[in-house]
Amino acid sequence: MGSRESHLVELVDPDGQAVGEVTVDEAHTAPGMLHRAFSVFLRDPAGRVLLQQRSEVKTRFPLRWANTCCGHPLPEESLQIAAGRRLVEEVGVAEVPLTEVGVYSYYAEDPSTGRVEYEYDHVLLGEVSADLPVLADPDEVADVRWVPLDELTQAIAREPRAYAPWLSGVTERLQQFLDRTDTAESSGGR
Repeated sequence: MGSRESHLVELVDPDGQAVGEVTVDEAHTAPGMLHRAFSVFLRDPAGRVLLQQRSEVKTRFPLRWANTCCGHPLPEESLQIAAGRRLVEEVGVAEVPLTEVGVYSYYAEDPSTGRVEYEYDHVLLGEVSADLPVLADPDEVADVRWVPLDELTQAIAREPRAYAPWLSGVTERLQQFLDRTDTAESSGGR
């Protein structure tokens, strides 16, 4: 886990333009530095998304429920390559085509570790089969579960401290994308 903190991340301005690079550790030390990240959702044909409970050894928001996986591309690395790597590392899922559905910028301080998240977060969606085998790495993930998107939104509203602070925002971006897609498909069929 510690070696991942020495990886480089890409610093960005509020518009997502690259402005430099620092280590993961430096980017997440208070007051934090805005950097590029991604949050992946895997979704099955029933509309359920795969959530992970972050491992207790995570340096930021351990044991909170989050989207399928998260990470940071290396400077100048494509989101697709970086997200594909993290899907394998965290939940053992490979070769899922991903679509960018939005961007969510946020700042959050972790009261239990003193670390911060200050991220320009690209939200990615992968459509997968219902029988997808998930092989979560216990060093990354404490637990996984499939949840319908509407139930997730309600659960975050009821008990926000059980969830990673970015989950509400990235879930909202996903829902907006799905609403636009549904609207486009229904109007295209007329």
